Amino acid sequence: MADDEEIKGTGNEDITSEDFIPDYDFSEGPQEAEAEESEYSAEDEEAAEADGTEAEAGSGDEKLAELEKRYMNLYAEYENYRKRSMREKDNLYADAVADVTSKWLPVMDNIDRAKIAGESADDQSIEKVLQGIDMMSKQAQDILTKIGVEEIKADRGDAFDPNLHEAVMHIEDGELGEQQIAAVFQKGYKYKDRVVRHAVVQVAN
Repeated sequence: MADDEEIKGTGNEDITSEDFIPDYDFSEGPQEAEAEESEYSAEDEEAAEADGTEAEAGSGDEKLAELEKRYMNLYAEYENYRKRSMREKDNLYADAVADVTSKWLPVMDNIDRAKIAGESADDQSIEKVLQGIDMMSKQAQDILTKIGVEEIKADRGDAFDPNLHEAVMHIEDGELGEQQIAAVFQKGYKYKDRVVRHAVVQVAN
């Protein structure tokens, strides 16, 4: 009973449960927790982004290395092709020169013989020298025919064609029409559709 009296004697105010609960601001608890969760979430996102960036960088380096390798292989193939093409072109040209030269050598031999014969020719043998020159002309024409080269037609009275003929002189000639060939100063030749040398002509009117 003494204890009861002592409790009652503490004061006239009623004792409630709030007297036994320490002062604590509960309003701050949830906010701090949310802040911590947000902080952790942001850190996790940054870490994930960093990992993703590193992965992308690594993948980009691999792609770049692969592209460089493919480029170098392609460049090497092109260089080999270019060098091979140049060698083939040089070989073709050398073969063509050798082939044409071999066909013209007999003509050169006959020219040398004609020179020797002309130096010792007299009035009686000059006719033979002229016959030899005519034979060489025919021989040269045969060679041109064999390699596909033909003479460009350019006779007196033919129509002037600037694609085949080169006019170096104009004259008035009552026997010829306008833009007709009056004379041929130098023969022209062509290989298929390519003009090797234009015929040099005189054009009338």
